[in-house]
Amino acid sequence: MTRLLPDEVNARLSSLPGWELAGEAIRRQFVFSGFPEAVAFVVRLGFTAEAADHHPEIEIAYKRVTLRYSTHSAGGLTEKDFAGAEGATALAMA
Repeated sequence: MTRLLPDEVNARLSSLPGWELAGEAIRRQFVFSGFPEAVAFVVRLGFTAEAADHHPEIEIAYKRVTLRYSTHSAGGLTEKDFAGAEGATALAMA
């Protein structure tokens, strides 16, 4: 997987509301109505991440879930990271 250039990253990021650049990764915090809903989201995301063979870093703090995507083997961001972010956003809004 090819690492995206900074201009490509910025263009892709502009189409993902709520996501921000965090070093060599993209990050977003989702807020749910409570802890069970936050965990349910993470479980659903786990299945889609496994199917895509691309896994985000996940932090759960009560009703908040923070995701961080980066492709370590590429040393930065790739299309897989943005596909993961798009999928996670869709799951959170479902």
